[in-house]
Amino acid sequence: MLVGYARTSTAGQIAGLEAQERELRAAGCDKVFREQVSSVAERQQLEAALDYVREGDSFTVTKLDRLARSVGDLLAIVSRLEAKGVSLRVLSMSGTQSLDTSTATGRLMLSVIGAVGQAEREAMLERQREGIAKAKHEGRYKGRVPTARRKADEIIRLKEEGVRPSEIASRLGIGRASVYRVLGEQRDRDQRMAA
Repeated sequence: MLVGYARTSTAGQIAGLEAQERELRAAGCDKVFREQVSSVAERQQLEAALDYVREGDSFTVTKLDRLARSVGDLLAIVSRLEAKGVSLRVLSMSGTQSLDTSTATGRLMLSVIGAVGQAEREAMLERQREGIAKAKHEGRYKGRVPTARRKADEIIRLKEEGVRPSEIASRLGIGRASVYRVLGEQRDRDQRMAA
């Protein structure tokens, strides 16, 4: 049985998710697991797919970056698949070139490509760190403004209207702890002004 897995990082990439699913179905996948989640987050559908596959199945993805976040992650996934007697098939490595770990060449390609991808990612992160350090040194890098602090006026207004903190968090798409932090900071400011 061919079992497919499709993933995009954000909900805004629905067209990409649908395109992956079309490719997987066209390749003959009988069942496709799909999710919209960052590769660094918990990937529940990936786990479900890895649990679902059985000996003799082929686990199929459109591209390698849809499956693994690093060489270590990739090798761990491949190891889990191999332990179950399942091969990995990547539909598009470069143009129309595909990869199938049921062959010796496919396993070799997977190791080399995974290592190159990991090296590229590490080089990109190193350049990013250097750029941030340079910008900080020049006083041009301030970092991201915390989301909850940008919404502090809305949080305070909703609280004054009698909305509960958990509902405020839900409405504004922020964590409940962030709501309590903003409200606590406001309370502290009010107490200092009253003193």
